[in-house]
Amino acid sequence: MNRYEGRRALITGGGSGIGQATVLRMLAEGARVVAADVSEAGLKDTTARAGADAERLSTVVVDIADETSVRQAVASALETLGGLDVLVNAAGILRSSHTHETSLADFTRVISVNLTGTFLMIREAIPALLHGTAPAVVNFSSTSAMFAHPYMAAYAASKGGIQSMTHALAAEYSKQGIRFTAVQPGSISSGMTDGSGESRQSQGPGLPEDTDWSLFAKLSPALGDGFAGPEAVAGVVAMLASRDGEFITGTEIRVDGGTHF
Repeated sequence: MNRYEGRRALITGGGSGIGQATVLRMLAEGARVVAADVSEAGLKDTTARAGADAERLSTVVVDIADETSVRQAVASALETLGGLDVLVNAAGILRSSHTHETSLADFTRVISVNLTGTFLMIREAIPALLHGTAPAVVNFSSTSAMFAHPYMAAYAASKGGIQSMTHALAAEYSKQGIRFTAVQPGSISSGMTDGSGESRQSQGPGLPEDTDWSLFAKLSPALGDGFAGPEAVAGVVAMLASRDGEFITGTEIRVDGGTHF
């Protein structure tokens, strides 16, 4: 299935986890892709995993919380691709702590990367998307935006902001033809959730030593035997940004195995 034959995509967080899985999925469907990530090592790993599809893959290092870095990365991607049809904002970080022990610096850092970083990528990409073919933006919210995830107030706030921003952008650019959607991953195994990923600008949950695990009783998936792999989300992202999702905008799709019925 080559839904992305001839299409051009820029994917942040492309060095690991769901971002990397999305890069590989769109490459497999024929896209030309620029994978962006804060981790050069992660991007090298993505290129190695792409195999023969790597001939249609380019990479760029970016800190999405830094305005200059974003401008340079998007400009580089546009020069490489000759335009843009799809933007996927998968990069993000997770910090966990008791809220009364959370520093302003940590709270601000989460907002700066997750919410402000998503805004910066979108702002810089919109002029090119306006000239793209069936342009689409897929943002990353989270189940934490709608359901209680203890010790993650900053993360939840950032993801709730992304979700609200997605709705506003969908309305603003609907008549210009750009679709904006969001995915809400939950119960997904990735570098962010298991603490193994340097890429995607991520850090593991790092839950407090005195975590009350009873508060997580409602955070287990109903399907399968545990967390799903990042490919479960990548497939949904690929659908949303493809022609199959052409009548979907201004909404979010939860991908959590029934964790939150």
